[in-house]
Amino acid sequence: MTSKANSNRALRNRHKLKAVSARNDRVRLSVYRSEQHIYAQVIDDAKGATLVSASTVDKKLSKSVKKGSTVEAAKVVGAEIGKRAKEAGVKEVFFDRGSFRYQGRIKALADAAREAGLNF
Repeated sequence: MTSKANSNRALRNRHKLKAVSARNDRVRLSVYRSEQHIYAQVIDDAKGATLVSASTVDKKLSKSVKKGSTVEAAKVVGAEIGKRAKEAGVKEVFFDRGSFRYQGRIKALADAAREAGLNF
């Protein structure tokens, strides 16, 4: 991906994140999808800290996933991020899909996180 595409992605996200950070009543579940992996983080923007994270690169999850770029891998990551967030005491989040469409791996991750107990 070119640097122009990255800067365009950042511009698209900035407007959305400004509106969310003004509310500050929920933490943010941020999702990033690359060609080979999928990553999820629960971020507290008020503190500027990542509370929990999960990805197909994690040693624990990479053993249970053959390939990180599948819908099944996204479901595993979604279930794990939901479980870790509940352990950290997080119940409600704002789902930040970035500039990615809500379909395929992004949707599978979101559905698995909901089934694990996160509300958004």
